[in-house]
Amino acid sequence: MKTLPVHIDLFALIILLGVAQGLFLSIFFLTGKRGRRIANRCQGLFILAMTAIGGEIFLNYTNYTFLVLWTGDFSEPFNFVLGPLFYFFTFSWIWQRLPRGWVWHLVPFAIWSVNAITWFYQPTEYKYNSYLHSQHPELPRIDADSFLTEDFTGLRPYISQMTLLSCLIYAILSLITIRTAVRQNAQLQSSDRLQTLRFLSWLFALVPLLIALIKPQFQNDVDDYLLATYIAACIYTTSFLVMRGSDFFQENSPSESPVPATELPADSRKKYERSSLSEELEENLLGKLTHLMDAEKPYLESDLSLPRLAQRLNTSPHHLSQLLNDRLEQNFFDLMATYRVREAQELLQNPATVHLKIDEIAERVGYNSTSAFHTAFKRLTGQTPAQFRTSFSSSRSA
Repeated sequence: MKTLPVHIDLFALIILLGVAQGLFLSIFFLTGKRGRRIANRCQGLFILAMTAIGGEIFLNYTNYTFLVLWTGDFSEPFNFVLGPLFYFFTFSWIWQRLPRGWVWHLVPFAIWSVNAITWFYQPTEYKYNSYLHSQHPELPRIDADSFLTEDFTGLRPYISQMTLLSCLIYAILSLITIRTAVRQNAQLQSSDRLQTLRFLSWLFALVPLLIALIKPQFQNDVDDYLLATYIAACIYTTSFLVMRGSDFFQENSPSESPVPATELPADSRKKYERSSLSEELEENLLGKLTHLMDAEKPYLESDLSLPRLAQRLNTSPHHLSQLLNDRLEQNFFDLMATYRVREAQELLQNPATVHLKIDEIAERVGYNSTSAFHTAFKRLTGQTPAQFRTSFSSSRSA
């Protein structure tokens, strides 16, 4: 069997780094408390599927496949899970659950996974010819027969078209889901996080377009490195958005310090004496804050900070801090606790969510720490969440 030497160029480096970053990012979304959130699990699995596809293309493009022929087409079934997983991510991000009948969306993936099993039992010579056919049609084949029917569906020649159709359908479903959510709550239109979700949806929607543009220009699969480069770019973009959304690298202002309201100095107004926020502007800002909290419920976001909330209100963190101290006699953390505990009380009383565990409710209302949720709930209600649930159940049965 004739082989070619391994070669590494700029495209290969971009793809390889994308694969490494994809592995890291998928582990990030699938582990720890992040992994408890359905949307994070879907996104982690989606990135993992993209990483597998990019990894196989890297092996093919650099000729490493000559050394590990057994890996040929190992990621092929993942072509049919990209679309469903991205749709699940979008849907669960908005509605905090998977769509009804979600398992049926995975039937093509299951069928192709069974179809792929026969491939792994083919002789090495057969896999060698298949690799040449897809990546190096200029090289001569060798005599080889298959042990089994390597494609009982008879659809393998159309996998590019089927992948295009699958990605297109689910990209449209994702965009429709976002549009429906905005129609039901117009305030979401200005939500930064929804804008990010829409941006990611359009990035995914470009996949079928690229397939349609690139595939006709090349023979067999020699163009896959271009798609893998785009996949790597999507992974880099997602990583950037994750880092941009983190508060870790932001400089904390004094007003963000988690000091309990009872420890605020009595003359806290003095630091705002030179503020440009007039009573009229303060009243207007208070109205905007109340409307935002009731309509968009930004307090459900665990990474919400004072600067981010101020940005949504088109004001400065200093003015927002002044408003909270002057009008509500609270700091930012007390405000978040008030709204989150109120939301938790509704979940603890709602028959549709009464089955949820306490830590699941804590996560739903924006707490990363269950102990912090317990502390805030006990401080504001005089009961633990479990005691509140028990007392409510007793009052209903009485």
